[in-house]
Parts: sequence; structure tokens; C-alpha cells
Amino acid sequence: MICDFCGGETRLKKVKRSHWLEHNLDIIEDVDAEVCSECGERYFHAKTLDAIDTLLRRQHLVREKLNVEVINLPQAMAQQ
Repeated sequence: MICDFCGGETRLKKVKRSHWLEHNLDIIEDVDAEVCSECGERYFHAKTLDAIDTLLRRQHLVREKLNVEVINLPQAMAQQ
């Protein structure tokens, strides 16, 4: 496949994906993606994204839990 951004060629790779579903952020590892060899843009097939949604909606094994901060950039900059 050809990258829409730079015209480079993509290759199938396993990647880590940050995925939002129903106000929850999950990090999914070993996801198939087409990755541009020139600019790194990633493309996911709809079937792959649907499979992730299905997995997250049912009981699933959680390997690790992370603590994540949410920061508003304009407010953080104003405090400096």
C-alpha cells in the first residue's frame, strides 16, 4: 500500500496502539498495522479496529495498569 501522506511504501508490522472506547483509554500491544517505511504513518484495517472494540467490551486479561496524567497545555503554560 502507498502512504497517503508522503507516498512511501507501507509494510505490515506489529505495533502498540492507544485505543479509546467508551471513555476508557487502553494500550493494545501486537496490533497488525501497515506502517510507512518513510514517515512512519500507521494504517489499521477496519477489521482489526472492530476486533479491538469487541475484545475491550468483554472480559479480558489486563497485563498491567498504568497511572496517566491529563494536562491542559494552555493552563500549564500560564502557571509558569
